[in-house]
Amino acid sequence: MGINKIVFDVILALGGLGLFLIGMKNMGEGLELAAGNKLRVLLQKITSNKFIAMLVGTLVTAVIQSSSATDAMVVGFANAGLMELGQAIGILFGAKIGTTVTSLLMSIDIKAFVPICIFIGAVVITFSRKNNHKYYGQIAAGFGMLFLGLSLMSDNLKWMGESAAFRSIADDLSFPLLGLLVGIIFTGIIQSSSASVGILMALAMAGVIQNLSEAVFVIFGFNVGACSAALLSSLGANRTAKQIALANFLISAIGAIIMTLVTIFLPFTSFINMILPSETFGLAPQISATHITFNIAITVILLPFAGLIEKLTTLILPDLDTEEKEKMETVYLDTRILTTPPMAVLSVENECKRLGELARKNYNYAMTAFFEGDTSLIDKVYKNEKVIDYLTSEITRYIVKINGLDILDSDRKTMGVMYSAIQDMERIGDHAENICEHAKDMIARKVKFTDMAIEELHKLNDLTAKLLDDGLTMFNAQNVDFDLAKQIIETESSLDSHVKRYKYNHIGRMNSGECSAENGTIFLDMLTILERVGDHANNIAFSIPRNKLNNIVSKPT
Repeated sequence: MGINKIVFDVILALGGLGLFLIGMKNMGEGLELAAGNKLRVLLQKITSNKFIAMLVGTLVTAVIQSSSATDAMVVGFANAGLMELGQAIGILFGAKIGTTVTSLLMSIDIKAFVPICIFIGAVVITFSRKNNHKYYGQIAAGFGMLFLGLSLMSDNLKWMGESAAFRSIADDLSFPLLGLLVGIIFTGIIQSSSASVGILMALAMAGVIQNLSEAVFVIFGFNVGACSAALLSSLGANRTAKQIALANFLISAIGAIIMTLVTIFLPFTSFINMILPSETFGLAPQISATHITFNIAITVILLPFAGLIEKLTTLILPDLDTEEKEKMETVYLDTRILTTPPMAVLSVENECKRLGELARKNYNYAMTAFFEGDTSLIDKVYKNEKVIDYLTSEITRYIVKINGLDILDSDRKTMGVMYSAIQDMERIGDHAENICEHAKDMIARKVKFTDMAIEELHKLNDLTAKLLDDGLTMFNAQNVDFDLAKQIIETESSLDSHVKRYKYNHIGRMNSGECSAENGTIFLDMLTILERVGDHANNIAFSIPRNKLNNIVSKPT
């Protein structure tokens, strides 16, 4: 074969590799985006039950077609405080099973349908107006490109199978340590065991790899190398995230050792060949079957010992009792989660809930300081106000990043209402600070209100606090409870009525000489502040996507 022909074949093979990787990425992203909220709801149902967590991990990875992505995602969740080590271990096992779906699909010969898949995908992406529909087109096009790339690679690497040098290298891969090392390094670079298995299948179809013994240890190494994504993702993360990345590596490494010993001392490759004879099915399906068997086997063997793996992880990387979170930081926002938009949306919702709780706490501190003259609470309000301003800024930046992603229309609407809600929460924090200013002024000048004025302020505070509690309850649920919505509207109306009446009452007290002008200014300003806090609480309550708010219209009044 001439050198020019080899160079041309290499170029075509590299093009096929690029097409294969792009197709895998597009298909995975399309599946993830099409799943949307369902993926988020599924991950929210994770419990400490390792078997349920394993099933969740299997389903999620089967959807996004990448255990490396799932592993990195889990590390991000842990760093965002959404997941504990015990919950994550079950998901990691499931991810290893879920990732085998890709190799199973690639082992099926559907070359005739590949152009049709790409065409249908292109038509849907080009002419569909709704993002939801475009995602299905992305799945179809990605699926077709994956197989087209696989075909291009295998067709243009056949010269390697005819080369004695490459055949000698392939034969050396049957040595366990060398095969494992090659698999670990290769997948560590491309960070996808599914992609690595696909490339190995292409080499098998090209005749470079001619029997399963040359591929089996490389496949085991692939699964260890795939842990690199989680390990890299854990750099700079919190202790739990690092422990999860380590646990993931331990599972794969222990599994690779066990299966290597099984292959050396038991007829593992003969077993695969008996089920799928190479003469009938070819080597590519055997590679897929080995990948599937490895991941199912280590799950069956090691999942019952998940507790021991957790203990081993914490023994190697113990918890740090001295590690504490700084107040001036977000808890749930993590840039790692941006690779999984539905979960990034959930992290914003959780951070907004945290901001809302902090705003409510600050309001309560401020009113207690006002009534009791407690300077220590005033200091707390000022410190918390800095955190509220910081969180508002950070959430806003994160929302901007999410809106720059390809997300569902419903998630984009959710980001809109979250942005609106945090503005109201930040204003409540400002009002709490204003209340403290009045409290400090009253303490400094020893200002006193009449018993009636104090009683009226307590009544207004009760209404405002109730409105704030109910508003945050409905906002946190992100759904309209008709009875609660009606109660919020009634409370807000009652608050406005009381403010008008109390203004009139206080002007009367000032005219009769019961209250001084200084008292009157503070009292009237407090009425305005409480009314505005109530307005912001009402806005927060109904910061819910329009399609959910429309449900209230259909309810009886």
